[in-house]
Amino acid sequence: MSVNGEKEAGLQGLASALLEKGALTSDWLPAFNAVPRHLFVPDVIWPGRAGMNRQDDRVIRSEVPKTWWKAVYTDAPITTQWDDGTYDGPGKGKTPSSSSSMPTMVFSMLDALSVEEGHRVLEIGTGTGWNAALLSHRLGSANVFTIEVDDASAREARKRLNDAGFDPVSVIGDGAEGYAAGAPYDRLIATASIGRVPRPWLDQVRPGGIIVAPWGPTYGGEAVARLTVARDGSASGHFVGSSAFMRLREQRKTLPPATAYDTNADGIRTTTRLSPDDVGEWLHMFVIGVQDPTLFCRVEWGEGGSYRLWLYDTSVTSWAVANYDPGHTEFEVTEHGPRALWDELRSAWNWWDGKGRPGFERFGLTVDGDSERVWLDTPDTPVPQLGA
Repeated sequence: MSVNGEKEAGLQGLASALLEKGALTSDWLPAFNAVPRHLFVPDVIWPGRAGMNRQDDRVIRSEVPKTWWKAVYTDAPITTQWDDGTYDGPGKGKTPSSSSSMPTMVFSMLDALSVEEGHRVLEIGTGTGWNAALLSHRLGSANVFTIEVDDASAREARKRLNDAGFDPVSVIGDGAEGYAAGAPYDRLIATASIGRVPRPWLDQVRPGGIIVAPWGPTYGGEAVARLTVARDGSASGHFVGSSAFMRLREQRKTLPPATAYDTNADGIRTTTRLSPDDVGEWLHMFVIGVQDPTLFCRVEWGEGGSYRLWLYDTSVTSWAVANYDPGHTEFEVTEHGPRALWDELRSAWNWWDGKGRPGFERFGLTVDGDSERVWLDTPDTPVPQLGA
């Protein structure tokens, strides 16, 4: 098949898949067709997999063009940079630091943004430039402002945007600070996840405006928050679905290493019927992390599918470990320190179970001054807090 044939088949196939999922709506279809993804994907990529934070080996367009085209028009994320651009090897780096997001996520978030003609939008995280191009096609370049912290990524994205006929205001800077020079905005969309909403975002979006951003606690799990800004500068709204984005650089997690804890010390040994394998889904991690903001975990893999789930507190006072073995119905737990971390995790899971195991969409977030609180169904039913 010719290059044009690959492009057309890929475009139409992806459009059909997104329309069938309900991610691509009729009002965004013209932008999808006018701003093809391949114009905003670099020649060197690491294809991802839908719903998974895993990357395949490096793909170079000039060497394996069919593989490159297939990756571009698959509904999956594509890693475009590792380790803030310091890694340039043939395999994979340590930490992915830039990507072309999964198209389902791109258009779901754009739909949640609810843009209208004449709206001014600030995008946090230019990335490859595709999102800014889609917004520019819909609203006009003069109404789109996009900020990127990585110099190289920003320059490359700006060139792609210009080559495609778009000229939004493109800024190199810290997305946590927003872009005050263009404020006020009607909408703000972030393509990097956060653990707290930066105050400048609230200050730069007009009352009644909307912020769409991936939000997640320290423990793990993440969902897209859709917040409406109030006249008093607060913001509140529901989560609209699961997400998995790279963290805003200013808010990257810096957790204590395992060596900071005396894991050789004696602990209290018990058994539990709550399997470590039943608390590891993305939603479970979100529910646990929201209730226990100072808790985090690491997994130590064994043989034959066995593993140890280590729990730590960020204050380096306590740890716990639960041993998982396939086929078992009881699991050994050891806890050490003033906090019983496994008991806290189990309490968080039991609360969620007792509420009917609600999904992401029943949770919401309110930001008021310097405080944030997650709630279930309505703002007056805050999620309980543990580990204080």
